[in-house]
Amino acid sequence: MNLPRGLPRWVKGLVWVWCTATAPAGMAADAAPDCPAAPVPFSAAELQAAEQVPQDHGLLWRIEKDGRVSYLYATIHLARREWALPGPQVRAAMQAVDRAAFELDLLDPDVLRRLQRAAQARPGGPRLPAAEARQIEQAARAACVHGSLDGLRPELQVVTLVSLALRRQGLDPAWGIDAGLMHRAHGRGLPIVSLETPEQQMALMVHDAPAAALAAVRQGLRELGSEASRAVVQRLVTDWAEARLDDLEAFASWCGCQDTDTDRAQHHATVDARNPAMADRIAALHQRGQTVFAAVGALHMIGPAGLPLQMARRGFSVRYIPLDRQ
Repeated sequence: MNLPRGLPRWVKGLVWVWCTATAPAGMAADAAPDCPAAPVPFSAAELQAAEQVPQDHGLLWRIEKDGRVSYLYATIHLARREWALPGPQVRAAMQAVDRAAFELDLLDPDVLRRLQRAAQARPGGPRLPAAEARQIEQAARAACVHGSLDGLRPELQVVTLVSLALRRQGLDPAWGIDAGLMHRAHGRGLPIVSLETPEQQMALMVHDAPAAALAAVRQGLRELGSEASRAVVQRLVTDWAEARLDDLEAFASWCGCQDTDTDRAQHHATVDARNPAMADRIAALHQRGQTVFAAVGALHMIGPAGLPLQMARRGFSVRYIPLDRQ
């Protein structure tokens, strides 16, 4: 069995895949009969009715310190269309705070420019071996995005292809939960802060050393062809949608991605090592009197290094809030 050794890094809290998925017209350039349908944006009527969406998804924590209440909310970076709009408890939490915080505010033009600049293939950079270049081209054709990834660094081409692998099952980065919340915050004039920088996120995905870049491409191509990797992602997003916190907390035992020292080191670098700085940023905002709705990837919320326990160590009272899914 091809185990998902080194689960796709985009699952571990990276938002580049949503950035590439926000231009569905370009991504659907090969619109053949067997291609997944391009994402259909919500209509004005659907957005107006969004205030009546009855069901919440995901996981929410209430954090309190100095008499002020903020919130942590776990997201996923690819989802189903019907999950993209928040339910009543998440809407109420966003309405109760002074600002929203995300890993990156992808509706900020400066953030977007910096991401896109860092994503471009370097002029004169090393070329991929013919075998890997051919695999990427074939995978892009199969994903119906042939030509639309040209010009990106090879590692990001593969990350994007992996992120699109479950579109035929209805899971699409275009419906990433962060995106809907960002649009909601912007539309209501809620100030947004980025907890990280584009450069920090890109450093987790791209490599200046040719050997490291090639290793990342090969790992991504293995994941792209792995049924086990897809099964892990499907279980992860189902856990999120159904608020199965116990199973999420046991992620390391079933993902097949933390079985070796190398796997664990990669997970630490791409998830756990980022949490203290994000927690410090949230705590600093709260300390200045600004209550915060902080929405970050679900894997940042679990385990001893997760944000709920990080905030508890910083003197916050932390309470998990079960969401009403009826």
